[in-house]
Amino acid sequence: MGKGDRRTKRGKIYRGTHGNSRSRKKEKARKKRAQSRSAEPQDPGAAR
Repeated sequence: MGKGDRRTKRGKIYRGTHGNSRSRKKEKARKKRAQSRSAEPQDPGAAR
């Protein structure tokens, strides 16, 4: 288990690949967070 092992996170980083042990950042999660932030009121005093 090291750089040459394709199944480990270190091996994925060394090879520059992704998989179960090294997943990519999710595009859906980023979009969802951006939408939820824009839905909140900008002025904290406006909700009162």
